[in-house]
Amino acid sequence: MSSRVGVELWVKAEPFSYGALPVAPHPRLNFTNIKKIVIYAKNKGNAGFPKLSYSVWKHIACNKLHLTEDLAWVYFETCYFLTTDLSPVERAERDERFASAETPERKSQLRTQYSIDTLKFVLFLYIQQVYRVSLRASLVAGDEWPTQTTSSLELDGRSTPRGSKSLDDHSHLVFVQSNLSEIAELLSESDGTGGGGGGASGSANSGSLPLAGVEALGFLITGTAEKSVEKKTIMSLQDIAVLQTVIYRSGYSKATKMFSSKHFQLWIKDCLTQNPYSVSACIALGTRLSWPFAREESEQGEQAGMSATGKSKRGKIATNAHIVPKEHITGNKLIIMSQVSKQTIARSSGTLEMSTVKIHRSHFSYIYLMSPLRSVTVEKCRNTTVIVGPVEAFVHVSNCENVTIIAPCRTIMVSGSTLCTLYLLTPNRPLLLSGNDTIVLAPYHTHYPALGPHMSRAGLTTSLNLWDHPLCIGPDHRDDVRIWELMTPSDFYTFAIPFQMEGPTKSIPGGLPSRYQRAVSQQQRQIDSWQRTVKEAGLTRDQRKEFQALVESRFHIWLSETDHKRELDSLAVPLQQDC
Repeated sequence: MSSRVGVELWVKAEPFSYGALPVAPHPRLNFTNIKKIVIYAKNKGNAGFPKLSYSVWKHIACNKLHLTEDLAWVYFETCYFLTTDLSPVERAERDERFASAETPERKSQLRTQYSIDTLKFVLFLYIQQVYRVSLRASLVAGDEWPTQTTSSLELDGRSTPRGSKSLDDHSHLVFVQSNLSEIAELLSESDGTGGGGGGASGSANSGSLPLAGVEALGFLITGTAEKSVEKKTIMSLQDIAVLQTVIYRSGYSKATKMFSSKHFQLWIKDCLTQNPYSVSACIALGTRLSWPFAREESEQGEQAGMSATGKSKRGKIATNAHIVPKEHITGNKLIIMSQVSKQTIARSSGTLEMSTVKIHRSHFSYIYLMSPLRSVTVEKCRNTTVIVGPVEAFVHVSNCENVTIIAPCRTIMVSGSTLCTLYLLTPNRPLLLSGNDTIVLAPYHTHYPALGPHMSRAGLTTSLNLWDHPLCIGPDHRDDVRIWELMTPSDFYTFAIPFQMEGPTKSIPGGLPSRYQRAVSQQQRQIDSWQRTVKEAGLTRDQRKEFQALVESRFHIWLSETDHKRELDSLAVPLQQDC
């Protein structure tokens, strides 16, 4: 008899897509040492278990695992965000407290005030293994280790690395299935000594899992006890596992309030299925969105990123918003934009609000998403500008080239990208991971009328902006070869969003850093001086017409040479605002 009884379990996408840093983890961050963290934390009393204080974790990370304090805080802060249910107001107030810490000592004191669920944090550390390089796996896949093979071609034939695990929901499922015994061992009541000689697998199978362990596993796994695909009632893993119709399969004992680890693992493996709110499910079952594209131009002759006919390829946009329960949209409501080429998209809508947006293989395009969002992934894009409303959680830029990102966001990660420019408003240090080159950082430099209310909804403030303090993570970083730079003020210009909206915001939130404000003011003075010179030149009417024609001619030449003409021409369709 099947153990499902209508139960379907799946691996959550968000912890893997944005919690697991896409870089090979530190060699010491392995199963054996992570298990020791649990034992050490329990021996530290209330400071270590069931809540792990940052001070205890900092000691473990820096003195036991030999991680840098910066990386230790990144792990702690990321897990804290993903596992702590703070309101937008509470997140903003927390940022303001850190902004008021004027010295490193005061900032360290603030950090020690925070703690997170120990078992959830242990799982968070463990899933970093999804990016560990495996020689055996590479050989099985036919890869030439340690280099990556190619599996697809860009529009111009440029090869790209094998698909990113941040978008590959199947790899998340396989990871949990393949490592379930170690995951159970981390959560079990055993002391981890493995006295039975069976290693992690033997200890986990013979031990017991407490309710707290199953509750922690709910950080990675959730599910439903209903068969309906479109109207699922999403439940926590713990609530499903203790259902009267399920306990005889999940191995739960009401008397001991414990699970048999062996039976629990068998039940999990039997019920695990593909995430119904994953990228692949959205592509297969989602609704195709008919968002109007701004003017889709055709240019004469063959250009980079275009077909031989010179025509742009219309992008594909899909969403699963119609099947995600309203109370579970966080991390589940997706909008996927793929192969947008030579086009401009401008949108502000209820469907877009608080969704996780995946922008994939966009080329020579301009994408305006003027709504508060949950997270954004920009992957394998080239020569594209992405302007987004406030992002509550994460922005991940992966395998991109010559891409401009304009975003207020909580955290931004960049990996495998080159010649990218980031205009940021972020309370966390930008994370520059492996494979990057020539990343330019600049302060957030635009606004639109609804930006203020959107920032409040996303829990972002202007009190703390660490755009100019990037943190490089990964084995390929060298102190003598910097892969990033701050934009020089002489190259800095403000950005005007060319759409009309309603709202109270009239200026860039928080203003600009002084050196950039001086550069902008100098630019304005030059414009004023030029206009005054023309006005005082005493030109006749015919001379003014001739001069105006000359200026317009030179302006159009400049537009064509810099490719700004296509950008302006593509703004023929106004911003779309609806539900």
